[in-house]
Amino acid sequence: MSENLTFVHLTDLHVGNPAVPDDHLYSDTATTLAAILAEIKTLVPQPKFIVASGDLTNRGDEASYENLKAIIAEAGLTMPVLFALGNHDRRDGFYPAMLGRTDAGDAPYDHAQVIDGIHVIVLDSSVPNKIGGSFEPGQLDWLKARLDEHAELPKLLVMHHAPALDANPDMEWESMTIADTEALRQAVAGKNVIGILSGHIHFDRVSNWHGVPVVVGIGQHAATDVTWLHEGLRMLSGASYAIGTLRPSGLSITFAPQPAERRELHSFTFAGMSEMLKKYEASLVAAE
Repeated sequence: MSENLTFVHLTDLHVGNPAVPDDHLYSDTATTLAAILAEIKTLVPQPKFIVASGDLTNRGDEASYENLKAIIAEAGLTMPVLFALGNHDRRDGFYPAMLGRTDAGDAPYDHAQVIDGIHVIVLDSSVPNKIGGSFEPGQLDWLKARLDEHAELPKLLVMHHAPALDANPDMEWESMTIADTEALRQAVAGKNVIGILSGHIHFDRVSNWHGVPVVVGIGQHAATDVTWLHEGLRMLSGASYAIGTLRPSGLSITFAPQPAERRELHSFTFAGMSEMLKKYEASLVAAE
């Protein structure tokens, strides 16, 4: 790269189907996304690409993806947008609506490309009908093969679920499994991975994971109240995106929060979380 490269990280878009009421959609995500895309068009310099790290829609149906596609088209973006899939996404809705593919079945959506001297590798960490993330057989082999390609280029990984930061099995719902986290650590060891971009937990967080920056964003649906995490999950109005800059010194991330009054949208304590997770996963099965 002859100059600093900038890109934008979106996550947790949670776009819905405007024709179907959704009690689990806590904000006007379509309007929020349109406003953010309009703001991105004003950035100087213009980002070379946009990554959206999963939970693209709230229900995963084709109509929701069609709505997402229409919002992006209306924005008139001039840079590529790369998508990852999250636990709210459904492959059988994403593939036909977003890619025009009917032959993909339930295969993970893993893909990679080189953009302006940076090798972007996107992994599908979603598990059908589950909240937490993991890899399916063959995905790590695919990743290792991609990491061996373009060895001279810096590599940026995108996946909805961030790697686990410690070995607490009770927290696997918010990240990759501990086993897959360790497998990922071994896969990226010694490779020129400049960062991992993720979402899922709805708050801005940057971690040093075995020397690799892991960036998590609030997203465009709702913001987790980090002051309430000792009690449970309290979701507030709020949205943000991130501007990444790759310099010779490494990756820097600047968060761009959107105006919000931070009113409460939804909350539950950890005492009721187990039952909540069961109900949520049951609703995913019922939606099939």
